[in-house]
Amino acid sequence: MKHAKPAQGAPFGVKLALFMGVSLVWLVLDRITKIWADGAEPGTVLVEDIGGLFEFVLVHNTGAAWGMFSNSTFALGIFSLVVCAVILVVLCTYIRKEGNLLQVFFLACVFAGGLGNAIDRMAYSYVIDFINAKFISFPVFNVADIGVTCGIVLFMLATFIHDSQRSRKDA
Repeated sequence: MKHAKPAQGAPFGVKLALFMGVSLVWLVLDRITKIWADGAEPGTVLVEDIGGLFEFVLVHNTGAAWGMFSNSTFALGIFSLVVCAVILVVLCTYIRKEGNLLQVFFLACVFAGGLGNAIDRMAYSYVIDFINAKFISFPVFNVADIGVTCGIVLFMLATFIHDSQRSRKDA
């Protein structure tokens, strides 16, 4: 008699709840910080020095990082929404069956970041950026950008580890 394999990972309901919760918290954090920062004129230094590493300076960004696609706000906003839709498809297909909670967490950060910047692009025709790294030459960024960048890198790492572990178990 053949034994059924036990279900792997958390149930989809748990994954979905985690995704929605992390997305909501990250999006609210992004919105609150942008509302705070956008109360000044662009170029205004809001907080001068944070441990010699950062400063907060308001920038209205009509393009992407490093000045790419300048004045392409609407197209970049549509692109962000398409990426968010793709994330939902990935969540409901691969993550539903194979994914783990770390992957869900990181996907939620990417989703919320993409949505946060899309909201800016559609509502204001620019993205509100305000975090300036003083220790490296890097574009001014925001909380949404942190979610997108860190979320993508950590999702890929979590997926690599998850797939490696699954391959070892199957061997």
